[in-house]
Amino acid sequence: MRAVLQRVLKANVTIDGIVNAAIDNGILILLGIVNEDNQEDIKWLCRKIANLRIFNDADGVMNRSILEVNGKVIVVSQFTLQASTKKGNRPSYIKAAKPDVAVPLYEMFIAELEDKLSKKVGTGVFGADMQVELVNDGPVTIIIDTKNRE
Repeated sequence: MRAVLQRVLKANVTIDGIVNAAIDNGILILLGIVNEDNQEDIKWLCRKIANLRIFNDADGVMNRSILEVNGKVIVVSQFTLQASTKKGNRPSYIKAAKPDVAVPLYEMFIAELEDKLSKKVGTGVFGADMQVELVNDGPVTIIIDTKNRE
């Protein structure tokens, strides 16, 4: 499971001209899922996201978590995060999980993150053509891969 976290001042996801989710002050999460992902990956990643200290404290130091700032979250499925660009110029998405595997894991991820944050999170719609707008704060962008826990 690969996630790109962007600390945002605001973000929204629009589908067919209709805003599906919008937040101020929080994290936009782009999530890519592979067949090998499981409940352990979800639990580890959600715990990491909930406690990651990427928000400024009173001294302007990134020392506060999304929980501490009472920030909001949007989660957007993005199979292209699993792209391989090793050969040629056309990305291969063979590693990305197909919907029959990815959708249940995506839904489990959302439920686990809501549990960790004790609040609802905004989402896109799995497989939809979405437009994502954001104002990256910092900019702060963090990439987390559950298969490479650095």
